[in-house]
Amino acid sequence: MDDIVISVKGLTKSYGGFEAVRGVDFEVRRGHVLALLGPNGAGKTTTVEILEGYRQRDGGEVSVLGRDPSHRDKELRSRVGIVLQECAVDQYLTVTEAITQRAGLYPDPRPVDEVVSMVGLGAKGRCRIKTLSGGQQRRLDLGLALVGNPELIFLDEPTTGFDPSARRESWELVRGLCAEGRTVVLTTHYMDEAQALADQVTVIAAGKVVASGTPDTLGGRDQGETTVRFVLPAGVELCELPLPPDLRPEVRCGVVEVRLPDATALLHDLTGWALARGQVLDGLKVRRPSLEDVYLDLTGDDG
Repeated sequence: MDDIVISVKGLTKSYGGFEAVRGVDFEVRRGHVLALLGPNGAGKTTTVEILEGYRQRDGGEVSVLGRDPSHRDKELRSRVGIVLQECAVDQYLTVTEAITQRAGLYPDPRPVDEVVSMVGLGAKGRCRIKTLSGGQQRRLDLGLALVGNPELIFLDEPTTGFDPSARRESWELVRGLCAEGRTVVLTTHYMDEAQALADQVTVIAAGKVVASGTPDTLGGRDQGETTVRFVLPAGVELCELPLPPDLRPEVRCGVVEVRLPDATALLHDLTGWALARGQVLDGLKVRRPSLEDVYLDLTGDDG
């Protein structure tokens, strides 16, 4: 299909007797962001390197922009931009010089000044790369990937070293690229980044895909239990609360915690009870499983 930019079927790769990738399958559609998640050693990096054409697969079918990346043909490479965790660049070049140099490798590059501005380095164009901060160097890495005007962009931990403001600026840049019809494969350890950007999340563990879906539905997240937590008002016994009889709340240090599939009715009854009695439910919180919770459950990764 024309809107399938990446297709992976039955991908395998071994190193000696170790199976790093064991039958991985997924697809990425045009204009979408795929967040490829997994703990270190899960096979995620090997999978991405195969897609980029840097590593040969042992088995399976892989198509990137309608081509086999293992052939490393020039036409495919000109349509792909890559942000690695570390990019080797002459530290004595200026930002503009480095991006200009990279632009010369592509048939239809973006204007250099436009790219420098896009990645937030407009004030650093004449500065030598060795003087840039870590976050600024990551911005440069992104600029080097974008100057070729790629259809497909691989972003490997792209916001490492960014402050919160810079991270959100980079998210807006990614959204803008996708609005232009470009496709992004993102690897990140920031779950909020995957939540904010991804149309699809694929989790790899022990060389296999263990879950795939949208950030909100991954691993049944949308059907997970809701937790309601609040401080038990002074002078109130637990039995006085308007809780369904089948619920078994936990009380620790005066904090009541209830887990149930849908908290709508409970919150209605609980807040109505508090208002009628003039009580305040201090610390009232309602929480569904986060993407990080689901990820940790799927991978058993304790960080």
